[in-house]
Amino acid sequence: MHVSTFQVLADPMRLRIVETLQAGEHAVNDLVDKVDIHQSGVSRHLRILHEAGFVQVRPEGQKRLYSLRPEPFCELNAWVTNYRHFWEARLDKFAEALSYKQKATPTKRKEISK
Repeated sequence: MHVSTFQVLADPMRLRIVETLQAGEHAVNDLVDKVDIHQSGVSRHLRILHEAGFVQVRPEGQKRLYSLRPEPFCELNAWVTNYRHFWEARLDKFAEALSYKQKATPTKRKEISK
């Protein structure tokens, strides 16, 4: 896992493109309509995503169709899985502390006057 992987996905527009491509293969002009930036900007972000290995391109006549490659996302998942125990342990401690606090704090009842 490289820092550049996170840098590539940290850009909000590239992340929007990746999220759009989750639905399947798209041509550049389809992406332009969906992410609402100029074609040159979409092409630039697609080039970066392609160079980083996140997308693949398939020519079809005059069109270039882009889709996600699963490998980098599998690598990201494996990397995150290695650290999952850290935040799960913290969440368990947080749940314990919250439960303790809820038990220690008497509930306040409002008296309803008639």
